[in-house]
Amino acid sequence: MSIRYCMALDLKDDPALIAEYEQLHARIWPEITTHLRNAGVQDMQIYRLGTRLFMIMDVSADFSVDAFEAAAAANPKVQEWEALMWRYQTPTPWTPQGSKWIPMQKIFALAEQPAPD
Repeated sequence: MSIRYCMALDLKDDPALIAEYEQLHARIWPEITTHLRNAGVQDMQIYRLGTRLFMIMDVSADFSVDAFEAAAAANPKVQEWEALMWRYQTPTPWTPQGSKWIPMQKIFALAEQPAPD
């Protein structure tokens, strides 16, 4: 069984920076892939509409946000990647001070709806 996180973040409103961001995500650094997989991230997808980013992250049942963040903080290559990404990213208007990706609230799931009669 996996757990799904849906997160939002914005990009700076600069077409050149957005193009660079997308190019960097066409093939992320292998150290970042290793970090994600070692933490229990089974799949991650990022979608963009204008400057709004939407990330879907499917993680293993034993995934720990605290352990994930601690591993990221202890990994110089992950810190380098995060610093580079912040060149392109900006918090949403609803993001708390000092945060980046912010969890979105699920408001609908078809699977949770009653079956038709």
